[in-house]
Amino acid sequence: MKTHQKGFTLVELIVVIVILGILAATALPRFVNLSGDARAAQMAGIAASMEAAKQLVQAKWLAAGSATATTINIDGTTVVNVITAVGPTVNGMPDTVAGGMQSAITVPTAVSCTPAAGTFTCVYTGYAGCTVTYTRASGAVSAPPAAASC
Repeated sequence: MKTHQKGFTLVELIVVIVILGILAATALPRFVNLSGDARAAQMAGIAASMEAAKQLVQAKWLAAGSATATTINIDGTTVVNVITAVGPTVNGMPDTVAGGMQSAITVPTAVSCTPAAGTFTCVYTGYAGCTVTYTRASGAVSAPPAAASC
């Protein structure tokens, strides 16, 4: 009388383990660099925040009707220094010095922003290439960095 064993042979088990190893090796690189993508997305959010802030501040400044006002209150408590006497395109936008764009936006603790005379730059701490810059002369916000630089 023949007895039938139930279960897998050693060869079948090894084949399954090899297939799982190959799948894991091809899927692993896909998930390794998600942190760079997350930092780049956070910087893209900051760039969008700068764009929105400059539009909001300039709209409030224009609505106030004073072409010489150097500050504007955007929400009843937040006062923002604005650009004046530069040109109609940028007049009323947040200035790059302390109290300008720095007051108009909020950034996460992992990002440090530096106000200066001509630019306002935000850098993801520890990643020098992961920056967004607001320029006073043109009111331009640089494009958010790619994941490769973050």
